[in-house]
Parts: sequence; structure tokens; C-alpha cells
Amino acid sequence: MSQTAVEIAAARSPFPVRAMLVRVLGLALVAGLVFWLLYELWTKPEQFTEAGLVGINNGALYALIALGYTLVYGIIELINFSHGDLFMLSTVLAGTFLVTWLGQKSVTLGLIGAMALGLLVVMTAAAALNMAAERVAYRRLRRAPKLAPLITAVGLSFCYQWLGVKWNGSGQRNWPFFGSRGFDLGAIHVLWSTIMVIAITIPLLLAMMYIVHSTRAGKAMRATAQDQDAARLMGIDVDRTIAFTFGMGGALAGAAGVLYLEAIGTTRYDAGFRLGLIAFTAAVLGGIGRLDGAVLGGFLIGLIQSFNDSMGLGQKWSQTVVFSILIVLMVFKPEGLLGTATTEKV
Repeated sequence: MSQTAVEIAAARSPFPVRAMLVRVLGLALVAGLVFWLLYELWTKPEQFTEAGLVGINNGALYALIALGYTLVYGIIELINFSHGDLFMLSTVLAGTFLVTWLGQKSVTLGLIGAMALGLLVVMTAAAALNMAAERVAYRRLRRAPKLAPLITAVGLSFCYQWLGVKWNGSGQRNWPFFGSRGFDLGAIHVLWSTIMVIAITIPLLLAMMYIVHSTRAGKAMRATAQDQDAARLMGIDVDRTIAFTFGMGGALAGAAGVLYLEAIGTTRYDAGFRLGLIAFTAAVLGGIGRLDGAVLGGFLIGLIQSFNDSMGLGQKWSQTVVFSILIVLMVFKPEGLLGTATTEKV
């Protein structure tokens, strides 16, 4: 008697030899990385701590940018490649507003108020620009093949870069802003810029999580992400909800632009390509479409880069190390660290 498909599936080993080998190899790689980090912590505690602080600082910026990618992808499944250059424009606007217009060129008591005002202005401008792009370009292509809005995003990215060249110039521009001031905790030097980045980023992330999970607008976003037609039948204004999502993503890019200027102090017209690519990698690493995944991926990449630059292969290998880890992860867990495996419906 021939076996049925169900019987054949039940007779198969739940853990084939190949899957077991892949799992063992993945666990061995993770264990090796953890062992190396513990060894560096034991032998070089001050250097390890300072590298960790730098990694957290950079990871916070990556997380803010990555959330813009994952918000848009989660609701309309669009990889918004212009998002990195929107961040670049935000850095230039932040420098112009804070340094040129408000005259903030050093660490003073008035800097806190100027930073708060700068965050409000730059976040509002970036959100408005992102919403305008959605209204003019992406909304008209919502029913088009997915390649059309993707190409549009690439084209919009070049438009933003052209604006960056006209505004910032073709070279790197240095802003006389914060410098490297800080304070010492024993043998560890902590920059004020790192404290400010963390102090601003954490409330922004918590506020964004609250909006998405606990407000009426956030529920509309999640409903639209699941099924736009069903959301319309339930009385949700889908166009307005998608525009709001673009606005949130733009606001986070604007905040990242202000904090990047505060921490790094330089602007380049092509900075959005590199930072945007790293942030998109963070979103994929954590699980594209998941907010917590974008945050986790951002901080992980920031820490990986910092530890590699300080105690690993060196800065010239930084991107190679990050993308090698991403490739290995995609082999073992294509959906990302916090993502869930899905199957195509036929």
C-alpha cells in the first residue's frame, strides 16, 4: 500500500542531518563571538567600555534611520531608498539652523534650548518633505508594479543628493559645533555628545513605540499594513494613514540628522548613501517590518562596528565585517533576528 503525503511527512526526521549541521555551525559562530568579547572585556576593560559607548552612540543613530525604512516597508512594502538622503538633508538643515542662524558654536547652557528647537524644526521639515514625496510620487504608484515605486525612490534619492550638493557643496563641510568635550569616569572618557544622543534617542523610540501600539493612529497603521481594502471597509482613511507613516519616518530621520551633527560635526552630500545603507542593513538584520527588530539591528551594527574598529580587524574592514555577518545571518535565518518565517500564498 502506498503512503499518503501526510504519512510521508510524519515519517521524515524533524531534524535532518544537514539542518543540524547548519544549526551547530551557527551556534559555534555565536559562541566564538561571545568568547572573544568576554576575553576583550577581561583583558581591556577600559577600551572595551569606551568602544561600547561609541557603539551605542552610533547604534542609536542607525536605529532612528532604520525605523524610517521599516515603518514604510511594514505598511506598503516599499524599500524607500531615498530615506538615507532625507537624513543627509536633515544634517545640513540642522547645521544651517543651529550654527548659521542661531550661532551655536560651542557647548553652552543655551545649547540645550537650541537643540530642542532644532529638533522640532528639523523633524517637522523632514516629516513634511517625506509626506510631500508620498503625496506627489508614491501615492500615484500604489497600484503599479512594485518595481515602479522602487525606481521612483532611487530617482528621488538622486534629487535629494543634487539638493545636498547645491546646499552643502561637493566636499565635506565641518561645523564648529560640539567638539570632543566630555568627562572622565576613572580611566573611561565619556563624551557629552554621547550622553545627549542617548538621552534624546531613548524617549523618541519609546514615544514612537507608544504611538504605533497604543494610539488610534497606530492601530490604523497596523490595520492598513495587514489589509488595505479591509481597513477601508472599516472606515480607515488609508491615504491619510500612509501619509502619517511617512511623516513619522521623516521625523525620525530629522532627529537622526540633528543628533548626527551634534555627535560627528560634519556633513556631506553623499553621507546619506552610506548611513542609509547601514540603517537598511540594520532593519534587515533585526527583521524588516518589525519596529523592535530595527532598533535591535541598529544597536547591534553600531556595537559590531565599534568593537571591530577598536579591538578587531580595524576600521578599513568595518563594512566587510558588518555585511559578512549579515550574509551569514541571511543564510541561517533569512527573516532576520526577530522576524518570522512566512510562506508565499499560491
